[in-house]
Amino acid sequence: MSTLHTVNKSPFTHGTLASCLSICAQNDGILLLEDGVFGALATAPCADKLTELIESGVKVYALSNDIKARGLQEKLLNNILLTDYTGFVQLSIDHRCVQSWY
Repeated sequence: MSTLHTVNKSPFTHGTLASCLSICAQNDGILLLEDGVFGALATAPCADKLTELIESGVKVYALSNDIKARGLQEKLLNNILLTDYTGFVQLSIDHRCVQSWY
């Protein structure tokens, strides 16, 4: 894999996820955390583009503690992979670099 993109801002209030999605390559990964997990919702502004990238092979993860803290478990897009903090560390190791989107 190439780059792990981390997004911590809600796509309902910031354009960071949209910017991230516009440059993601096929072997990249995306980790949604903090308010960025709102990007994993089926109703999110970038849901169609996110689904398109998932179908092309981009892996999209969401931090499970942040999903639970916001009560979003039943509202996620298909194929969003949940991970914990240990998984976050492993994703950072598995990718060549980490790009944080603020």
